[in-house]
Amino acid sequence: MYLFAPDVLAEARGLSPVLSGIGVALGGMLWLCGWRWHRFWVVVGITLIGGVIGLQTGRSSGGHILAMGLLLALSAGLLALELARVFSFIAAGTAVWVAASGIFPKGQELWVAFLIGGLLGVLLYRFWTMLLTSFLGVILGAHAILCVIENLFLVDVENLAKDNSAILNGAGLVATLLGVLGQSLLERWHLRRKKRRKIEKEAKIREDEREHVLAEMPHEPKRIPWIWQRIWSGKKHAA
Repeated sequence: MYLFAPDVLAEARGLSPVLSGIGVALGGMLWLCGWRWHRFWVVVGITLIGGVIGLQTGRSSGGHILAMGLLLALSAGLLALELARVFSFIAAGTAVWVAASGIFPKGQELWVAFLIGGLLGVLLYRFWTMLLTSFLGVILGAHAILCVIENLFLVDVENLAKDNSAILNGAGLVATLLGVLGQSLLERWHLRRKKRRKIEKEAKIREDEREHVLAEMPHEPKRIPWIWQRIWSGKKHAA
């Protein structure tokens, strides 16, 4: 099993450094900001998938290919957030089903594993989103980095991926887990920052209201001392 497919690296050979750099940047953002921007990633991903399916459907049916692709992409984009949990159910169920198939190749009721994985995907939606975006970021970024290495150092990355598949797979899994940890820490930092700003804003509002109330309160008139107080104070000054 290759996480970094040699066939993909062979097809990407000769890719310009600019496109490779864009791939590295997108992979890094997916890896670190997957959950933070998950609505954006979900909408973009489902829109692209809908557009590709629309183009393929229009080509096979002989209709207006571009119109079919645009309409299906627009429809998928509008329904993306509602379909996100459905795709989470399918993705998690498929992942657990593949893992169960590898462990029990002769299992007869693997559909149970699919249902269990799908339910876990819906219940643990945040975790699965972090895991999926981190994994996709690692895959995209690593392929782009290998293309950059091939362009700069003239290394045959296709054979490198074939000969060192176990090391690369292990590094990819470790990087995926680190991405999940990084996304969790980033989300906690954002929540703490948001809470601190809310507290500071509420404190400022209370202080402004207090100053406003004090400004509108009537001032006490200056008290005039009694005659004997004036005499007494005069005696003190005379002494």
